Amino acid sequence: MSRPEEPGHVVVIGAGQAGHQTTASLRESGYQGRITLIGDEGVLPYERPPLSKAYLKGDVDETQLWLRPETFYERQSVERVTGTVVAVDRAARTVRLGDGAVHAYDHLVLATGARPRVLPVPGSDLRGVRTLRTLADADTLRKDLAGAADVVVVGAGFIGLEFAAAARELGHRVTVVEALGRPLARVASAPAAAHFTRLHEEAGNRLLVGQGVLAFHDNGDGRVGAVELTDGRRLPADLVLVGAGVTPCTELAEAAGLRVAAGIVTDSRLLTSDPHISAIGDCAVFPHPRSATDLRIESVQNAVDHARLVADRLTGAERSYDDLPWFWSTQFSTTLQIAGLGHQHDTELVLATGPGAFSVLLFREDELVAVESVNRPADHMAARRLLTAGIPLSRWEASTEGFTLRGHLKARSGGPVPVAA
Repeated sequence: MSRPEEPGHVVVIGAGQAGHQTTASLRESGYQGRITLIGDEGVLPYERPPLSKAYLKGDVDETQLWLRPETFYERQSVERVTGTVVAVDRAARTVRLGDGAVHAYDHLVLATGARPRVLPVPGSDLRGVRTLRTLADADTLRKDLAGAADVVVVGAGFIGLEFAAAARELGHRVTVVEALGRPLARVASAPAAAHFTRLHEEAGNRLLVGQGVLAFHDNGDGRVGAVELTDGRRLPADLVLVGAGVTPCTELAEAAGLRVAAGIVTDSRLLTSDPHISAIGDCAVFPHPRSATDLRIESVQNAVDHARLVADRLTGAERSYDDLPWFWSTQFSTTLQIAGLGHQHDTELVLATGPGAFSVLLFREDELVAVESVNRPADHMAARRLLTAGIPLSRWEASTEGFTLRGHLKARSGGPVPVAA
């Protein structure tokens, strides 16, 4: 029997990290009602980060990607439905699938995620011009790589560079094309970006910045053969990965009359403009105390913590979302870990411990807002604790001889300091 404050039936649309975590967290929080998880891929919910790295290289198989085995959903009485939701009827509180099936809900969770952007240039529909978001995408890329010599990656963000590193390790000639002035321009500081640029160049990858794509050209057989850049150059290409960002999947929400603005708009509790509908993960736009503007964050941490908050709310524990964002990327044998939000920083301070291990402290008006750690997991863990606890750190303090993040945390908190992420 459900507790009075609980909805009797929670329907979750989207079986990615956020959707899966919602089902798990509901049961962990003691929710006794019905749970229906609807996904359109026809496979068990799985981890996405390895798709551009270990899975692409064949280091792990599909079963190692599963977030939980099939028996988990059976034991937890989670109904898994494969299909595409085509409409949400807010008045009737139902969702309708493409096959005509209708599911009623007391509370609906939109975890619809995002899809890769397709470049609006000639040739985008050629065979061999790919994006990477799903397991099926990764499987296709693995097959394509087997017959490719020259690989072009469009976009030097995390996905593009991770794929470029994996492709190079598999023995391919790789060129990365970036329209902005440097790699990782939207997601990391200049010192961190410079380090990863060197890693790729030393490994043999070519990086071309400040270059857009005018067209993809046919090899004469319906498959991509070249990439034309804005400066007129044509790069040979047997395979192209477009990593030019993503677009949140908001169509269902928009058609249902929910508020949408660069994502499905929510309040601090992740409720949409309909109190019976939440939105979480990559598709959601939400306020956050660490940002002057609403955010939409693409990360495993954000998806998981969003899901946990909604599960808490649906089982009677109200709170606002203020979890510290953190991110990571692994390229070759180097890992970048980021704690906090550094997109509005005005000052950078590098703490160097060696040529391949350092941290970049990002300040805004002399307040620490984020830390980027390259092969420094202890720094990352200390930064997460500092930022979560709101322990102050000025640029002057961080510049003193012998300063360490762990030492500062220990001095200010007096507690044990973790040494690894």
